[in-house]
Amino acid sequence: MPSSLRQPAVAGRFYPANPERLKADLASYLGPGADAAPAIGCIVPHAGYMYSGHVAGAVFARIAVPRRAIVMCPNHTGMGQPLSIMSEGAWQTPLGKMAIDSELAETLKSADPSLVEDSAAHYAEHAAEVELPFLQACNPRSTFVPIAVGTAQFEPLEALGISIADAVLAQDEPVLVVASSDMNHYERDDATRIKDQKAIEQILRLDAPGLYDVVTNQDISMCGFGPAVAMITAARRMGAKRAELVRYATSGDVSGDREMVVGYAGIIVR
Repeated sequence: MPSSLRQPAVAGRFYPANPERLKADLASYLGPGADAAPAIGCIVPHAGYMYSGHVAGAVFARIAVPRRAIVMCPNHTGMGQPLSIMSEGAWQTPLGKMAIDSELAETLKSADPSLVEDSAAHYAEHAAEVELPFLQACNPRSTFVPIAVGTAQFEPLEALGISIADAVLAQDEPVLVVASSDMNHYERDDATRIKDQKAIEQILRLDAPGLYDVVTNQDISMCGFGPAVAMITAARRMGAKRAELVRYATSGDVSGDREMVVGYAGIIVR
């Protein structure tokens, strides 16, 4: 039995708390998924499903989701350690319990001593939680390792990516590396699209230092650039050849408000 159970923090707000409604929404976002294929990693948004669910769903629909995943997210709450991992227990969602992959988590902690066992960073954080129903819908056997990234320094992000690659390569089955991130925040739609394109160009080149530089030097408020830098670093080390932008949108596409939007990019790395 899991030693601890993390309860949902944003069910009923970011996504439906009712299981049947959640299943119906996920099915609409995922579609038939006929062209699903293995992937090394992905970048998916984490806003409320009404705004970004169609972008996340477009990504997950095209991935043959394996049983195991690492889900990295930014630390919006400021709680906990700079690199916070949970290695025991399970997370509850409306679709049921999703177990933490303890074996993989321990391997990751051994590979990167900067990863600290810390549930405080995850207790009220939404950015990993909103990805879990997609993983569960795509593979009901899904397990995962949650990592909340609260550092904005390149060196620990690169080191995390290297450690993830080494830990994944040591496994005897595939592991999907998920970077949960929205793009630019709270600017006009036209300005956000320009800024986001600059970041997306670096991601599509699989250029982790380039992404870091453009986000930090050009004031792009991509909340999960840290997870994205780590994912790209890991993917390159694992032999990734290409990245594909599956879908891009802004909150203005749904709300109609173009004065202050958030951008959402869905990207697959193979």
